[in-house]
Amino acid sequence: MKQTTNTILMIRPVAFRMNEQTAVNNYYQKVLDGLLPATVNAKAQEEFDNYVERLKAVGINVIVVDDTIKPDTPDSIFPNNWVSFHENGDVALYPMFAENRRLERREEILDLLEDKGFKIENIVDYTSAEEDNLYLEGTGSILLDRENEIAYCALSPRADEELFIEFCEDFHYDPVIFEAFQTLSNGERKNIYHTNVMMCLTETFAVVCADCIDDKAEQKNVLKRLKNSGKEVILITEEQVNNFAGNMLQVRGANDELFLIMSNAAYQCLTKDQIAKIEKHCKIIYASLDTIELCGGGSARCMMAEVFLPKA
Repeated sequence: MKQTTNTILMIRPVAFRMNEQTAVNNYYQKVLDGLLPATVNAKAQEEFDNYVERLKAVGINVIVVDDTIKPDTPDSIFPNNWVSFHENGDVALYPMFAENRRLERREEILDLLEDKGFKIENIVDYTSAEEDNLYLEGTGSILLDRENEIAYCALSPRADEELFIEFCEDFHYDPVIFEAFQTLSNGERKNIYHTNVMMCLTETFAVVCADCIDDKAEQKNVLKRLKNSGKEVILITEEQVNNFAGNMLQVRGANDELFLIMSNAAYQCLTKDQIAKIEKHCKIIYASLDTIELCGGGSARCMMAEVFLPKA
C-alpha cells in the first residue's frame, strides 16, 4: 500500500468559528476577542484559498467542496475526522465527539468523488458508536503507516481503545496504543485530543513529540515501532506541538515529488536542524493558517482528507 497520495479532499468553510462543543477538550482553541463572526470566517476563507493555491502550484490534486450554511458546521474545514479513504475502495465513517460535527458527514461528498471517477466499493460505518458515547475521530485519532500496516493511536475522550482495535481488525492494521498529554496554562496535564497534533508519519520519517507520552514504557514502544519500520525519528518539543509542528502531512505533487505540508506557525517554530533533517527527505510547503489554528484548534494536516480510492 502507498503511504502518500496526490489527491486531497478539502472543505471550504462558509461559517467558520470557534466551536464551543469541541473546546471542552481541545485546549488549542482560543476565542478571538473583538472580531465579528463574519470577519473570522472571511479570514479563514482567505487562509484556506491561499493554502489550496500553494498545494495546487506544486501539482497536488485538490478537490475543494464548498460547505453549506445549513446545517451549522463550524469545523467542516477538518474533514479528516469524519472520513478516511482506502486503496481497496473502502470508505470509513467515524463517530464524532461533538454533536454539531456529526452533521459534517455528507453523502453528496462521496457522490462527488464517484462523479470524479473514484471507485467506492464499501462503506465501513462506525458512527453508531455515538449512541454509546464512544468516539474515534478518523485520521485525527488514528495515524496510519499504510505501507507497514501499523496504526498509532493516542487514547483520549475522542479516541476509544475498543473502537480503535475494531478498526485495526477491519482494516488489517497492527495497533500501537498509548496516551499523549499536554500541559495547560494552569499546570494540569490533560490528554491531547488528537494523535495527529503530536505526531506525523511519512514514507521515510516520523515527526513526534516523545515528551507528550508520559508513560516511559509506552514512549519507548512508540519510538521502537517507528524505528523498526525504517523511519527516521525527528523529535519535536511540547512548545513546538503548541505551534502545530506535529500537525503535518506528506503529499505527492507533480511527477510524484514528495512534499511535507505544514502551517507557517509550525515552520517558524522548527529549528534549522529539524528543517535540515526534513529536507533530506522532501521539500516543505507552508502557509499561514493563524485564524484557523486559533479558532479551530487544528492546522494543516487536519484540513486534508487523503483520497486513496482506486479509479473506476
